Amino acid sequence: MDINAILDFDKDATLESRTQHISTFFKEHKNVLVKFTKVDGSLREMPSTLHESLIPGLAADWTPDESKKKTNPTVMSVYCTDADGWRSFRLENVISVTGYDS
Repeated sequence: MDINAILDFDKDATLESRTQHISTFFKEHKNVLVKFTKVDGSLREMPSTLHESLIPGLAADWTPDESKKKTNPTVMSVYCTDADGWRSFRLENVISVTGYDS
């Protein structure tokens, strides 16, 4: 894994600020490794993406239907590349976010 970017954010940043930084980082990088503490207290390093070309089964003109989706501002959903499915994590539990090539 060749790291090409690491997101630096203040651990004491507001949830809104953290959400904005992490969302922007996902838009800037195809592959992202998110390290976070799971709800059960265990540590998880999750290779993930939000890049349409890397998510199997998405049509090229796919756009999410936000009107049907329940939103939770404390949780972010991403496509987990090692589990081949959608997963989510609590934004306040993120330890680090790294962009990488591979």
